[in-house]
Parts: sequence; structure tokens; C-alpha cells
Amino acid sequence: MRENTRLLDLLRKRFLDAPDTVAVNDPNGVLGGIAGRGSCREFTGEPVPLDVLRTLAAVALASPSKSDLQQRDIILVDDRNLVGKVLELAGDQPWLRDVPGLVVFCANNHRQRRLQEKWKRPFANDHLDAFFNASVDAGIALSAFVIAAEAAGLGCCPISTVRNRIEEVSGLLALPDHVFPIAGLAVGYPAAPSPKISMRLPLAVTVHRNGYSDDGLDQAVAAYDIDRAAREPAGAPRFTAEFGSPDIYTWSDDKTRQYSRPERAGFGTFIRKIGFRLD
Repeated sequence: MRENTRLLDLLRKRFLDAPDTVAVNDPNGVLGGIAGRGSCREFTGEPVPLDVLRTLAAVALASPSKSDLQQRDIILVDDRNLVGKVLELAGDQPWLRDVPGLVVFCANNHRQRRLQEKWKRPFANDHLDAFFNASVDAGIALSAFVIAAEAAGLGCCPISTVRNRIEEVSGLLALPDHVFPIAGLAVGYPAAPSPKISMRLPLAVTVHRNGYSDDGLDQAVAAYDIDRAAREPAGAPRFTAEFGSPDIYTWSDDKTRQYSRPERAGFGTFIRKIGFRLD
């Protein structure tokens, strides 16, 4: 089927070791839409109607939730002054200045604690799992929102840098204790029809059978580095004074440079400040 051929072509753009055949049918193009998606950082500037965002939020919140606890909230930010303040805190990336719509996904353990108080029952799970469950719930909702928005013809790009100054962002959004943003999401109408498809690590590295294995990891990443550098150059090297300027700047070189510097070192302190116990 033509839909399966498209899906296979898209997987081959993503993975060096894409499957030779597609083992499932994709008559509605849903799988191809997911496989061919890419982050959008160029928008037409046309605002996304609030009713559209509300519908997408409803679809996103239909996604799975741990034990039906529903520990995630979505904040639709359409006050342009507030959008500007949040994005200013998210960093100095030029594309952020032109984001037409902002959605913030929050992990919420506050509501459950309120319910425990209402029913006069102890909150017996005040440990790391409470933080983890709410975070995963919010991440699932974020992923579902992206899929829904792109199916509706919108472009999206997650903004994890809202956590760089998480206390200030939380203050702007009036978040109570035990609620925190996991990511923002830029949403708008794409200025270009086709998003960039980023290559992913080989499936042999990230898909395991009956248990985890690092067998062949170094060789697989080395091959990926070479192919990705040829197809998708990584851009200007980070921290050249410390690590130099290589002839070929690869994915693993870039990511290890990134993680050689502290990022969000105060995140745990903030999470404890808003009431989570992480033991």
C-alpha cells in the first residue's frame, strides 16, 4: 500500500537500521504523521484560536494516566504580555520571540493532596514516586498534545528551558506547591510545509528484546555520528576554548559538550521547596 511505502521511507530517513518492511498497515496515515514529524520553529504569526487549543488540550488529557490519578494540568497562555515574560525566562533563542501560541504542561501532585485532606485520609506516598508519577503523567499529555496538534495542521516545538528559571516561571503562572512546569510548547501555523526530520539513534541501540544490552553501542554510535554529520550538520561547536574545533562536529561530540556543563543545578532544591520529598 502507498501509505505503508511512505511510512517505510520516513523510517529510513530516521534510522540507519530501519526495518526492511512495515509490519502494520497505516491506511489513515497516522503512523506516517508521527514518523515524519519534526519540531517547528518558524510560524506564520497567525494566532491559534483559544477554542482550538482547548480542543487539543481535551484530546491530550484523554491520554493514559498512572492509576487514573490524572496528575497533569495544561496551561493555555494567550495573554501576550505573559507569553513574552515566560519566553524571556526560557532563554535568548531568537525563534522564541515569534512564538504565536504557548502551552505549558505541569505535573500536579497538589490536587491529590487536597483530596486526601478532604477525605481525611493520610497521604502515605510522600516520597520520590509522587514526583515521578506526576512528571510522567505530564510528559504523556505533552506527547499526546503534539500528535493532536500536528494532525490538526499546526506546528509544535517543546521548550524545556522553561525549567531553567523554574521558580520565576512558576510564579508567573501562579502555580501552588506540588505543581511545577515540565515543559512549554510553542504552537502555531507552520511557515514552511515540511518540517525537518531529525535522525535518531539506530534501533539496535534503543530497542531491546527481553532485557537491556550495550552490545555494539560504540560502533553503532560512531556510524550514526558519521551519517548524521553528513546529512544533518550539528552547527557551530560548543565550548571551543575547552574542547577545540573538530573538522567534523558529531552528535555525540555535541551532546557530551552540552552535558559537560551544569544545567538546572537548582531544580532539585526548587522541587523540595514546593513540598516534594525525593527520598
